Amino acid sequence: MKTLYHAANSRGHANHGWLDTHHTFSFSGYHNPERIHFGVLRVLNDDWVKGGMGFGKHPHNNMEIITIPLSGALKHGDSMGNHGIIQKGEVQVMSAGTGIVHSEMNANSQEAVTFLQIWLFPREMNVEPRYDQIRIADDFVPNEFQQIVSPHPNDVGTWIHQDAWFHMANFEQGISKKYDLKKQENGVYVFLIEGKIKIGDQILEKRDGFGLWETDSFEIEAIEKSEILLMEIPMTLPQ
Repeated sequence: MKTLYHAANSRGHANHGWLDTHHTFSFSGYHNPERIHFGVLRVLNDDWVKGGMGFGKHPHNNMEIITIPLSGALKHGDSMGNHGIIQKGEVQVMSAGTGIVHSEMNANSQEAVTFLQIWLFPREMNVEPRYDQIRIADDFVPNEFQQIVSPHPNDVGTWIHQDAWFHMANFEQGISKKYDLKKQENGVYVFLIEGKIKIGDQILEKRDGFGLWETDSFEIEAIEKSEILLMEIPMTLPQ
């Protein structure tokens, strides 16, 4: 097994007043040649957006984009005609493909919204753009891995154009669970949203990240009550 640890305080950081953001990988004004991507995981941004503010209309292409709200509500609009609000307990995906234009605004004028913005390189280029959002909170089972994203339209959760499986978990203190990888050549990037966990000899605290690859499985132990995001993704970039 090979591993890679990213402490929360080692991430790139920018505070624009309306936006306070932390970048696990190089993004915008933050460039770290040792942190360009982890496999096909290109962007993992931890964003705080002031009430009434947000990201106006802007374009994307050939990227799989996953948004996971952590608190508050986001108002979405795009060039495909999709409009709606997403909040904690929901997941949004966009396959940018041949090109989309979208906006993500704080839906509340009085309070901040926090969310994770995740980009993956796609398995295939120039696909037809696609949007989806699903509610996951109703199906949550404590102390279990809940699949929220997969490559398969008929599988649990929503789907994207990549051989990637995302799981979320809410573990009580003392819970220990093994995660089995779906594909041998994949790796997993674990992002600890809240709490304190142990993987092997590595302790992770709030907002730490931990990559693992060249393994079939690994164990997660919750030292404290914890909220965890697991992203299983290909380690080889598409050609």
